[in-house]
Order: sequence, then C-alpha cells, then structure tokens
Amino acid sequence: MVSAADLFSLKGNTAIVTGGTSGIGRCVANYLASAGAGVAIVARHGDAARQAAEEVAAEYGVKTVGIGCDVTDEASVTAMVDTVSGAIGIADVLFNNAGINIPETALDVSYADWKRILDVNLNGAFLTARTFARKLISEKKPGSVINVASISASIIVQPQSQAAYNASKAAVVHLTKSLAIEWVKYGIRVNVVSPGYVWTEMNQIVDKKITEVWMRSTPFGRFATPDEMAGGVLYFASKASSYATGSELLIDGGITCL
Repeated sequence: MVSAADLFSLKGNTAIVTGGTSGIGRCVANYLASAGAGVAIVARHGDAARQAAEEVAAEYGVKTVGIGCDVTDEASVTAMVDTVSGAIGIADVLFNNAGINIPETALDVSYADWKRILDVNLNGAFLTARTFARKLISEKKPGSVINVASISASIIVQPQSQAAYNASKAAVVHLTKSLAIEWVKYGIRVNVVSPGYVWTEMNQIVDKKITEVWMRSTPFGRFATPDEMAGGVLYFASKASSYATGSELLIDGGITCL
C-alpha cells in the first residue's frame, strides 16, 4: 500500500529558509515544519529571525533556529550554515528565497541599485546554494535546493519597468539548471519555483493602478496566496520529486501562457 503522507513527509530533514521572516518564506517555513522538518529561519535581521523561529517551534513542535545573515557576504553565509549544523543538525533542504526589487527603468536605475539587486537575487542565491552544497558533499549526504525565481524570468511584466529584477530572476533559472547538472553526481537536486503575483507584504503596498493591470493580465484574475506557493516547495523538498532536478515550476495563475 502506498502512502502519500510518507511521500511528502520531511521527518528527519532539516531545512534552511532564507528571507524567512515574512511573505512566502515565512509561510513556507510553517509548511516545512508541519511536514516534520527542523527549520532554520534566516533573515538579514537576526532578532526577527529568532522571533519567527520561536513561533514555528511553539506551533509545530520541531527544532528551529533563527539566524541573522547577509546572503551577499560569503563569510556570513558560511557562519550561518555552520550555526544551523551546530544548533539543529546538518541542513539537507534549502529554500533559497531571499530577494529584493527596486522597480526602475533601465535608463533611470542607478548602477548601485542595479548591482544591489543582482547581488542579493543572484549572487546571494549562488553563495547560499554553494555553501549548503559544500557542507552536504563533505558529509556525503544528499539534499535538495529550491531556488526562487519569478514570472519575470519568462515574461516582461507590465506596467512597471524592472530590467534589473527581470535579469536577476532569469539568471536564477539558468543557475538552477547549471547547478543541477554539476551536483547530480553528489545526490543534490536543484530546482526552482517561479511565482506569479502573490499577496505578500511587498505587493500589498503597490499602487492600486498597477495591481489592477496585473490582475487583468492574470487568467485567474486574482493574487495568489503565499500558501499556494508552498505545495511546489514541499514537492521539491520531499521524496515526491526524487527524479526531478533542473526543473522550473511556474505557479502563476496562467499568466505566462499568454
């Protein structure tokens, strides 16, 4: 007899969630914990990360740790992965979720902002994934990396202009495929989730004239909830996706079909 619950269970796993104090990251941390994983919540502000970790531990009864980390700083990322190992065990699931956006036109965006977006969204994803993988390889353990890209990796969303963000997320998709091929021999799978418009704190402050355009262009005609992103992450984190690597899962209400 088969068991869907066992297929998606994360009991015995330890997960790192970057950008884990709000939005999709915070929601996914809850689902990973509910599936049985120990969870490290990582964010730039350590106090917020520790508070979120305490809440997850209290609600789901799993081991947690909250850690402040700058994903663009290699020493900070290395220290974070080592702290997770010492506190709750060697992580074998990484939800690489930290990211930023500064929506400006290519003609107007400052070079400093351009570099900052690429640094967090692409370099941060690379540094965190590589440090995570090096730890697993040294321990001869398999694992799963789930990166976060965006519909902006596939289409040029309107009406806002955001060339830097679009470029960074397209790069994350191709980075995912590159790492998947390099690391398959170590038993490390690398996949990517690309959300559409999600009702997070970041989007709740966007001008209504812009969000109305987004909804008119989305076949579902509404924002996704953060919970609607969690299923894809659980799939890639668990045994349910044991033959999947280098895959992109678009969860976008159909917008990239148009």
